[in-house]
Amino acid sequence: MSESAQSIQVEPIALKDVAEALLHTHIFSGTPVASIVGVEKTERVTAKAGTMLVEPGGPWLYYWVVLEGEARAERPEPDGTWTLGGIARAGEGFGEAPFLMGRATSMFRITTSQDSVFLRFTEQGFWSLLTCCPSVRKIVLADSAQRIQSYQVEALHREKLISLGTLAAGLMHELHNPGSAAKRAASQLRENLLRLQQLSLRSAEKPKTPEQVRCMKDMLEHALRGCNAPAMGTLEQADAEEAMSVWLANAKVENAYTIGPVLVSMGFNPEEIACSQEFFDPASFSDALNWFGALVSSVSLVCAIEESIGRISDLVMAVKKFAYDERTPSKELDIHDSLQSTLTILGHKMRLKQIQVEKKFDASPSTICTRGYALSQVWTNLIDNAIDASPENSKIEVATSSNPEWLTVSITDHGVGIPADILPRIFEAFFTTKPQGIGTGLGLEIVHRIVTQKFGGTIDVQSHPGETRFTVHLPINAPSAKKTDAGPKS
Repeated sequence: MSESAQSIQVEPIALKDVAEALLHTHIFSGTPVASIVGVEKTERVTAKAGTMLVEPGGPWLYYWVVLEGEARAERPEPDGTWTLGGIARAGEGFGEAPFLMGRATSMFRITTSQDSVFLRFTEQGFWSLLTCCPSVRKIVLADSAQRIQSYQVEALHREKLISLGTLAAGLMHELHNPGSAAKRAASQLRENLLRLQQLSLRSAEKPKTPEQVRCMKDMLEHALRGCNAPAMGTLEQADAEEAMSVWLANAKVENAYTIGPVLVSMGFNPEEIACSQEFFDPASFSDALNWFGALVSSVSLVCAIEESIGRISDLVMAVKKFAYDERTPSKELDIHDSLQSTLTILGHKMRLKQIQVEKKFDASPSTICTRGYALSQVWTNLIDNAIDASPENSKIEVATSSNPEWLTVSITDHGVGIPADILPRIFEAFFTTKPQGIGTGLGLEIVHRIVTQKFGGTIDVQSHPGETRFTVHLPINAPSAKKTDAGPKS
């Protein structure tokens, strides 16, 4: 019979009729057909090059043995590309993993890369082979273990690249703002320096009295302390700027409404500069205040540049902690620092949805002694998922607590929740509720593996409409790479 416009031909065949061909395969080389019980018939499939045997997301019904040619397994990616999962050549078998893992659908596209001939066994026939034939069972399980191990290594590497992409996107957004602010401040500072030079040359033509020098010195000392002026509310600051500008205008100071806000931003009030009016004539007073305003503005711009560079340094430190916080063989790891670094890097994504973060860092101590690694990847996956699940203008809570043995981290969002029927499966490999090609179904599985196998901890989830909470329990002192089923005592 034909399955696809003569590109694939399927015919039932007795197992004894392909006994010679089976003995030349890796799977059945040590298993005479006469010893196979429960499988009398199979199907021989002849397919031309380029034939699709299985579609991604389609039902998985057979275990395949390649007699001639080869088959390629490819996985769809979110960007529309395909990643090669493996190649089965003549004499090899494939398709055992879905049966062994209890999956009913395929994660891969299976196609022939050349004209090929296969034998395919139904699920019942597959289990009969494993039951009756120890040598077949040994080879199939060994092949499956090797494929799963190779795929897990590739999947973990891919998830790390996804985390790196999230990190890079965060840095692109986070570095842009302080970098732009520093550039604008430097440009304005250059203009201020030119104005200061002009005003200084004009002022130098007029000798200063001791009182004038003392007054200017006092104001300069105040200005040079000015990066930490007390913060004011919006209305309070507007009133202060208006009062300062009006006072300067009444004193006949040129550019009064430009100088006023600058002086207020550095913590000045009219009483503090009144001495200068007493000791300067009106023309000199205006020049002195404009010179002083330019100087104060320059100090303010230097403060802005310093703050921007500090912000960039904080981001670099966050990335350093994110990337290298677990590279040493054994060390104390501060969970609060690790969480804050991840929140910093994902800050742009939260701002896009106007999501607020409520931090309740109550763990004391907040450090764990570990040889584990990749904890930042755990926070990135969980917080990133919480952001995706959260509606706009909502809130995410990140909380920590501890006792002498365990340190607990919980991440809570207020989205639609996880349906009860799929909640038990969210940590399974390849399980995802996202559309085909969008989610890999590996993020939470890798999170679970890191927490349990690398840190010896546990992770659980509670969810209902309006709230989902992931809770991670980490032993404060525990050997890494040791899986534990224990958890904190409630």
